[in-house]
Amino acid sequence: MKILLVFAHPEPRSLNGALRDVALNELEAQGHEVRVSDLYAQGWKAEVDRADFPLLAPDARLVPVAASKKAFETQALTDDVKAEIEKLLWADVLILQFPLWWFSMPAILKGWIDRVFAYGFAYGVGEHSDKRWGDRYGEGKLAGKRAMLIVTAGGWEEHYSARGVNGPIDDLLFPINHGILYYPGYDVLPPFVAYRVDRFDEAAFEPLAERLRERMRRLGSTPPIPYRQQNGGDYLIPSMQLRPGLSEAGATGFALHLNDARETFRQAGE
Repeated sequence: MKILLVFAHPEPRSLNGALRDVALNELEAQGHEVRVSDLYAQGWKAEVDRADFPLLAPDARLVPVAASKKAFETQALTDDVKAEIEKLLWADVLILQFPLWWFSMPAILKGWIDRVFAYGFAYGVGEHSDKRWGDRYGEGKLAGKRAMLIVTAGGWEEHYSARGVNGPIDDLLFPINHGILYYPGYDVLPPFVAYRVDRFDEAAFEPLAERLRERMRRLGSTPPIPYRQQNGGDYLIPSMQLRPGLSEAGATGFALHLNDARETFRQAGE
């Protein structure tokens, strides 16, 4: 397979850097072709501003959605964005690797999403009618490809459990897994999460590294998170409300958008 790993950590000698090397070495040992976008090393520009849209008139009001649409349609996106889009089209699998900072991804990675997931490429595609509401949530330009997260967290795993004070890790990562990756069509694999990383020593690293190697070996066979497809009949269009009676008894919140129990994909990621 062809794999793109987008790395978002400012220190290459960090635990994140070591885990990145473990993943890359295992993927290459399995015969996969791998590319890396190291955002800090590339000096990636995170903010969306007028410089992203060279065709925008100096006196025109910047409406990012409209400007992104025009730039994509006219092939006028900046060269750095075009290069990342080409990588996404090339790759069979996208891996986003980052530390969990303030319950989300680092700003530089969010800026990569903001700029690279252009209108007409990752969103704003497909028919919008009373039967379909665009090609998204299971459909889109990136359908048929796989994606997953490699995440490090300073807190304990118990802190991110169903009753943990930080909230369940599946819920915290839902906006990324479902809202960023599943939205343009990716089959999203269960995330690989390392906990208590600020307290790691050499003895603790090897079992973690082996767990990551095993996930990389199963990259093509791990079942994806069973999100409901938007246009598959589960949602009323155009209100986009889940049809009555489809959720499991007692299910609320993000769990409503899963076809099966959370254990299905949690166990698949072990």
